[in-house]
Amino acid sequence: MEIEKLFEVVLYAVPALITGLIAFYFFKEHTKNEDGRRRFLLHKDIQVNTLPIRLQAYERMSLFLERITPSKLLIRVSPNSSNKEDYESLLIASIEQEFEHNLSQQIYLSDECWNIITAAKNATIQLIRKASLLEKTDTANKLREVVLTEMMEKRAPSDAALSFIKKEVSEMW
Repeated sequence: MEIEKLFEVVLYAVPALITGLIAFYFFKEHTKNEDGRRRFLLHKDIQVNTLPIRLQAYERMSLFLERITPSKLLIRVSPNSSNKEDYESLLIASIEQEFEHNLSQQIYLSDECWNIITAAKNATIQLIRKASLLEKTDTANKLREVVLTEMMEKRAPSDAALSFIKKEVSEMW
């Protein structure tokens, strides 16, 4: 008799157990889908709010790169004296000041984009320093001339960074 009761309990327990497992699986999947849906809606809302800010960051960094392009920088920042070292320092300080002014934009850009912009800034500074070290560069005006001549022969470092920004922004659509 006990075996019959045990068998009867098992007969009732197995379907209940199967039903319980199926219910658990469906609730788990439902919860997972709801969580995914909530994340999608949250991401969508964040995109609506942050996209304009990110685009503004790309715009500001584009403007920065345009402003440090040697040909434009040399026109905008004129020498105070004929001393080439003073002019070199003035140009580098102008680049660094522009960069520091836009430093906070890095949180809206990809790491790769920020690294390329930083490399363009450093390459522009190196270009000015190298031009200043040349023996034929003895005055501030000669420094301007040497840098402008070199820019006629090759692309400005900021051009590559600007191209990267354009590519990255086009991928946002």
